[in-house]
Amino acid sequence: MKIIKTALMAYGDSRKFFHAPFLSICDGFELIGAYERSSKNIQKDFENTVSFDSLEELLSSDAELIVINTPVHTHFELSKKALEAGKHVLVEKSFTSNLAEAIELDALAKKLDLKLCVYQNRRYDSDFKTVQKNTSRKYFRRNCRRRNKI
Repeated sequence: MKIIKTALMAYGDSRKFFHAPFLSICDGFELIGAYERSSKNIQKDFENTVSFDSLEELLSSDAELIVINTPVHTHFELSKKALEAGKHVLVEKSFTSNLAEAIELDALAKKLDLKLCVYQNRRYDSDFKTVQKNTSRKYFRRNCRRRNKI
């Protein structure tokens, strides 16, 4: 199995619960580092990782996949830069600030033959499953289409 070298765009509050722990134990991924402007925590928490001092350093690294785990207003710009650097991209929800940005990133990824994926960690929560079940009902779909002119 090919091992995907992966780097995080940030190593902030979610570091203890989401991406880094998963990547460090999941077969098929190698966590190589994170972009950290000030505190250098990833090297303390995970062996054989690098704390990148700049975005340019991260994008020129041998990472094949970049996880965009920054505030939503930065997702478009950082995802675009990662794609343009030849990296596959996994973006936390919300994907982008608007539909036009999402369409542009999708087109760029396709043009460059790169993977672009949205990380949705809440899809199995009970509230999401309830909404999913209810929106699949015929009555709900018909009324939504009528109101939204779909």
